[in-house]
Amino acid sequence: MYHEVHRQRREDISKLAEELDIKPNLLYRWRKEAKQARGGAFPGHGNPKQTEEQKEIAKLKKELRDTQMERDILKKAVSIFSKSDGKYSNS
Repeated sequence: MYHEVHRQRREDISKLAEELDIKPNLLYRWRKEAKQARGGAFPGHGNPKQTEEQKEIAKLKKELRDTQMERDILKKAVSIFSKSDGKYSNS
């Protein structure tokens, strides 16, 4: 019953805002943002929906971070080995 009553379209935003104890402007903003998101609003678990391009960018950024971390580890390793056996130089 709860879902049936609350899924009905409301024409009086002010009344709904009063029932929810929030300002009507907040409901108008939420409605506007939901329309602009076209199904991307409120995806659940706090994870925004991403386009394929956004997913690819996120994947590439992660790969870049991982590669930079690997490079830094290798630099440190070379530095350690060059100090210990003298075979490597910083030139």
